[in-house]
Amino acid sequence: MPPPLPSPPLALYVHFPWCARKCPYCDFNSHAPRDSDSCIPFAAWAEAVAADLETALPQIEGRSIHSVFIGGGTPSLLPPAVLEKLLDALRARLLFEAGIEITLEANPGTVEVPRFRDYRAAGVTRLSIGVQSFNDRLLARIGRIHDGREARRALETALTHFDRVNVDLMYGLPGQNPGQALSDLEIAVGDGVRHLSCYHLTVEPNTPFAHDPPNDLPDEDTAADMEEMIETRLADAGFTHYEVSAFAYTGCECRHNLNYWHFGDYLGLGPGAHGKLTTSGGIVREVRHKHPARYLEAVARREPGFIQERHVVGAEELPFEFMMNALRLSEGVPATLFNERTGLPLTAIAGELEKARRASLLDPAPERLRPTARGMRFLNELLQIFLLDR
Repeated sequence: MPPPLPSPPLALYVHFPWCARKCPYCDFNSHAPRDSDSCIPFAAWAEAVAADLETALPQIEGRSIHSVFIGGGTPSLLPPAVLEKLLDALRARLLFEAGIEITLEANPGTVEVPRFRDYRAAGVTRLSIGVQSFNDRLLARIGRIHDGREARRALETALTHFDRVNVDLMYGLPGQNPGQALSDLEIAVGDGVRHLSCYHLTVEPNTPFAHDPPNDLPDEDTAADMEEMIETRLADAGFTHYEVSAFAYTGCECRHNLNYWHFGDYLGLGPGAHGKLTTSGGIVREVRHKHPARYLEAVARREPGFIQERHVVGAEELPFEFMMNALRLSEGVPATLFNERTGLPLTAIAGELEKARRASLLDPAPERLRPTARGMRFLNELLQIFLLDR
């Protein structure tokens, strides 16, 4: 039997599953209340997350928390008092590392923006704002509830209270042209944002857009031109394209996401939250109950009531799982990290590595596992090598 793996850094992900309105492209575990946010059980959700953590503590005994990410849904619907109570409950049960990064996802809107100062006072250190675009017409086309003016106001307020702010932007939107995509970039960069996540709109299965797709989505060549333009403009502005969809000034990278890409551990709490933990029995993946009502009901049952699925990752799965994360980084990872995180020798994937290098998708330097520029652009093609050849 192989020796136990050393414990990597541990992060905490907390899922808030409600939003004001479901966007037609979204396939996340998010639910819009029928009437208003007044029927969202904020306090019950926070209490359930704390109870969920109590049942999970034996799995992470003695380990400190590297970062916290509160995602959704729209966590910025949370009343600041509820968020503060939740963070206090987490601090009471966990050892937070000094200088911990605590991120909260937020959507622009006149109700949420005044809360930003209170979120900062509660302990949030980083805000991630789902702007998507500053163009009113494009925002309406993708079903967003804010307009460009509200997005600008949210961004300016966030930068007043937070040193670390991310803005999500989307390109390849219905009816969008490259000039409009560039305009969105110029606004964010001009306002002083130092971290941007830029995503191509993808029509996901089982979404309204999948059932009734827009008829004026940019073609592949236009979308590729937008992608290249984004990369060039942000490089000129001093951003590093450090991850497939993320750009940042040096030192402003998202620490929580970097832990994912380095195949670190993360405990997932909240409805539908995913987790990955290194245990004495191997690497375990967990999924909490997805439906909010089912998750809240688990408070009475306790362990294993919160967990819907638990899976020990087999040795044959580990190479792809590791590469699926590590190869998202433009700088890749040290080659030694493969053995450190998976327990497998690098020789276990020698054939796949050689094939990827022959295809000019992987850097030939043996000391790092790093995608080439072509590998970053055709990441799915690169990852297929580690999936299909095993």
